[in-house]
Amino acid sequence: MSDTPANETNNARRRGLTLIATAVAIGGLGWGGWHWLHARHYETTDNAYVAGNVVQITPQVGGTVVAIEADDTDFVRAGQPLVKLDAADAQVALEQARAQLAQTVREVRTLFANNAALKAQVSLREADLARMQADLSRAQDDVNRRQPLVSTGAVGKEEFQHATAQLASARSAATAAQSAVQAAREQLVASQTQTDGTTVEQHPNVQRAAAKVHEAYLALQRSTLVAPLDGHVAKRGVQIGQRIAAGAPLMTLVALDQLWVDANFKESQLQKLRIGQNAELEADVYGSKVVYHGTVTGLGAGTGAAFALLPAQNATGNWIKVVQRVPVRIALDPAEVTAHPLRVGLSMEVSVDVSNQDGKSLADVPRSAPVASTSVFNAQMRDADAYVNEIVSANLGHKVATAGAARTPLQH
Repeated sequence: MSDTPANETNNARRRGLTLIATAVAIGGLGWGGWHWLHARHYETTDNAYVAGNVVQITPQVGGTVVAIEADDTDFVRAGQPLVKLDAADAQVALEQARAQLAQTVREVRTLFANNAALKAQVSLREADLARMQADLSRAQDDVNRRQPLVSTGAVGKEEFQHATAQLASARSAATAAQSAVQAAREQLVASQTQTDGTTVEQHPNVQRAAAKVHEAYLALQRSTLVAPLDGHVAKRGVQIGQRIAAGAPLMTLVALDQLWVDANFKESQLQKLRIGQNAELEADVYGSKVVYHGTVTGLGAGTGAAFALLPAQNATGNWIKVVQRVPVRIALDPAEVTAHPLRVGLSMEVSVDVSNQDGKSLADVPRSAPVASTSVFNAQMRDADAYVNEIVSANLGHKVATAGAARTPLQH
């Protein structure tokens, strides 16, 4: 009777252990199947953060701040004014450059006009020389006719001496006329060296004065800082009345529609990562309810420690191995970012599908397009060209259709 409870206890223990072993085996097989069919095709990390173009707004010229037209969290369009500096000095400098260009154009016009006057002078001197040479020829003929007749008495000595005197006078006048022609030609050549091969608009003096106008015009335009791209303002540090120098950071502009993710994978995870692989991402700000889709666009050229300000020096006796991480850039779907906006620096969880191994682990083709670009500053140079052309044309005696552009900086 006493052995029956013990046997039942042992049987129950064996059944329990069998059930546990069976559950563990089933769980192991399930995990193995899941790993073989799914998990081994993905590399994941939660060490990932949103990144983007963080553009510092810095002035190209120094000055005193007179207006701040955008603040933190504001959205601005490309070309929209952000900060205005006192432009009085730049305005005066532009007016001086404008006056100098106008004077230079008129001086160069005078050079070209002098050429015509000097050509007429040369023609006049050449006509005088021809007349003097004709008088010299007649005087020489008179002397030649009278000289044989002097010995016969047909011509008196006094008359012959008078003819000889006229010949000498004509020879002297012809010599003087020849010298005058030579001097006039040299003056013409000297004047033409200032104008040959060019026009009033392309004359070096005009171009030099025009460059000064360009410089002053751009300095005036740059007294207004504009947004180089669409984005949101952050880290405004500038204040009204502040005297700032060229290059001083005033605020930051972030393009939240052009974001990507830098995912830091362990070095042991890099073996299967390839450019072009698809990725799914979750942001902590939205949780698992929102899934972003991206593409691997590149793998970093080194670990974060290698590019640190003070790189680790492992050739020491107290070295401890630390698993390194390499940044992997993942491009996001712009439509998904628009639907669920992100901010720079937010944490992400990344899962990359590594089943496709057709891509390369390192980029080997140069970039064909710029990473980022802006055209908002191109108009400044175009307006400066139009402003210079208006000044030159006005001082040449005619106007151009773009004359209105020249009044813009003066009304700044």
